Amino acid sequence: MDEREALARIGATLPHAGDDAAVVNGTVVTTDMLHERTDFPAGTTRYTAGWRAVGASLSDVAAMGADATAAVAVYADERFDPEELTAFLEGARDVCAAVEAEYVGGDLDEHSEFTVATTAFGEVDERAGPVRRTGADPGEAVCVTGEWGRSAAALRLFEAGEAERANDLFRFTPRVAVGRVLAGRASAMMDSSDGLARSLHQLAEASDVGFAIDRATVPVHPAVEEVAADATDRFELAAHFGEDFELVFTASERALDAIRERSPAPIARIGTVEPADNGVTADENSLPDRGYTHGT
Repeated sequence: MDEREALARIGATLPHAGDDAAVVNGTVVTTDMLHERTDFPAGTTRYTAGWRAVGASLSDVAAMGADATAAVAVYADERFDPEELTAFLEGARDVCAAVEAEYVGGDLDEHSEFTVATTAFGEVDERAGPVRRTGADPGEAVCVTGEWGRSAAALRLFEAGEAERANDLFRFTPRVAVGRVLAGRASAMMDSSDGLARSLHQLAEASDVGFAIDRATVPVHPAVEEVAADATDRFELAAHFGEDFELVFTASERALDAIRERSPAPIARIGTVEPADNGVTADENSLPDRGYTHGT
């Protein structure tokens, strides 16, 4: 099984699975595991690793429209270098502070490969409730936060030996503040850890709808312009690479005005919700369901 098949099997068994995070009595909880081989390119500092690992879980909290409260992590490596461990903790604490949460510790373990397993917690607003993946309706707007392709550009900069710039791009701010604005206003939402295209397919499947996307309206990070070979490569990096940790959501036209007015981050409308039979398209052509996937 690949990751999606495994998640479908889990979702059929566990009632709280299926969204970016589980919600139990108003508490949001999510967990992620990142490995050096697949998630931290050569040149990634431990500070960036701490920021990014914890930030990935905080992004899932954001996707539920919840307030982030705390995070813990398992730090595993072949050996415990004091400077590396301290840098990791600083990165973890700083990303939590950026979203008004607290990093409260975790566990240490030995492992053949640097690995981090992070769990983040949050609380949903009692009146608004969580934002699920299942509420999109035809005619609504399809929207995204921020700019896309940031992590793809970072990877190419790592490969080019520009580690300082690449580390800076790898440190994103989880969209917790925007998620709070979207609670009670967005009809469906998820984060984009697997890429824009894959997230659109996952959201469409969960809500039993289709999406019509306008490629020109997808906001692309300026760093992508520096590393992309051409227009095709540019869209590939922005839509299919993944790990930008932005939010993808749907909302009514009426709600969208209020969202834009209150959001602390840029909001772009990139398309319209369509009936499920229309599928997921970009410029009227089928948008491939391609992005980051664990497993084979």
